[in-house]
Amino acid sequence: MKVAEQTRRDPMGMALRNGSSDREVSRVLARTRRDFLRDAAGVAIGSTLCRCSWARAVASRPKRKVVVVTFGGGARDQETFMPEGQENIPHLMGELIPQASFFTQVVNRGILGHYVATASLATGVYETFNNFAALSPQFPTVFEYFRKDLKRPSSDAWVVAPSNGFNRIGESSHRSYGTGLGARVILPKRLLTAATSGSSHDYQHLLRDNYETPYYTPELVGNEFELQQLEMILKLSVHDFKSHAQSLSSPDELSMYIARQLMRQVAPSLLWITLHDIDVAHAGAYSLYIEGIRRTDRLCSELWKAIQTEPEYAGNTALFILPDFGRDSDEDAGGNGFQHHRTGDAQVHPCPASTAPAPFL
Repeated sequence: MKVAEQTRRDPMGMALRNGSSDREVSRVLARTRRDFLRDAAGVAIGSTLCRCSWARAVASRPKRKVVVVTFGGGARDQETFMPEGQENIPHLMGELIPQASFFTQVVNRGILGHYVATASLATGVYETFNNFAALSPQFPTVFEYFRKDLKRPSSDAWVVAPSNGFNRIGESSHRSYGTGLGARVILPKRLLTAATSGSSHDYQHLLRDNYETPYYTPELVGNEFELQQLEMILKLSVHDFKSHAQSLSSPDELSMYIARQLMRQVAPSLLWITLHDIDVAHAGAYSLYIEGIRRTDRLCSELWKAIQTEPEYAGNTALFILPDFGRDSDEDAGGNGFQHHRTGDAQVHPCPASTAPAPFL
């Protein structure tokens, strides 16, 4: 009985002590990550279905909400948390980290493509599908755990995604979850394309689909649903949306604008926002890479301030900020420096912040 109880409490430790194979250790890690995602999903609204003690401790808090910000491409230590890079993240260093839990090392040993890596974050499992394939994650996502296990409506979980390639991120192909049980996905660039009816010359700086493969943009058919999202859900007219978009300088600013509208009009309990400006590093311009880091830093600060001012979110929201992976080192002979990221070597990077006015973080 003692051994069984110890295994239940610390499955990873038991696997290591017993000399288990790499496959077994990986299986245990994946299972415990999925358990964490299920528990974290429950925290969002304080469900009694949560199994772990820290989740039950905050379950009595009403209207709990969770906002997750991931940023594609990540950033290296030397441009962020090392002394010489801290000038690029003044808001994270001066405002957010002092009131947050900061994880100094996070390792991604999976495929280093932005969609598949983000899917791995959402499922808690290293997904292995082709990064550029039109596929759903294989394993259940946190959105599906949240909605199915806690019986939440589709309006209570949303993803604001950076490109057409992310349009399937909201739900998996898992037969026990999947279709109809995931998050609703909104694609700001797709919305803007629909709103401009193809006459998008003045908005080209906001519409580049991705930086990894500049000549590849997955095709999505039909504009009717996008315009319905704009007018019925976000409560924005086409004219107002286009006018505001002209004042924005980057796709991430457009994504954050859409996220703010969702918070005001829908107030989902689980909101996932994926930013992507930093990945302009693939173009090879170091100055644009730094600009992307500084903009992401500013947008995260603005989002946290918005959370504090929105009545549905103020005082009851946990904000998680994390990259999908890092970038190559200048000292790595086989790497490409800040410009790229290679699958095959584990990417180690800091996880900037988890901020919440709650004791469990």
